Amino acid sequence: MNEEKVLEALKKSGAPMKSAEIAEATGLPKADVDKAIKNLVKEGRAESPKRCFYAAK
Repeated sequence: MNEEKVLEALKKSGAPMKSAEIAEATGLPKADVDKAIKNLVKEGRAESPKRCFYAAK
């Protein structure tokens, strides 16, 4: 569930985002965003184009 919210925020952004920005955009706690990002990257649905920034694939 959180993964979908995070992925949607990344897609809407169109640019790489920091986890704090994703937390603000989704209204989720940063810890939940960090877990969701970790899972999305592991599943290959998101990537980290540069350190501490994340984007949807």
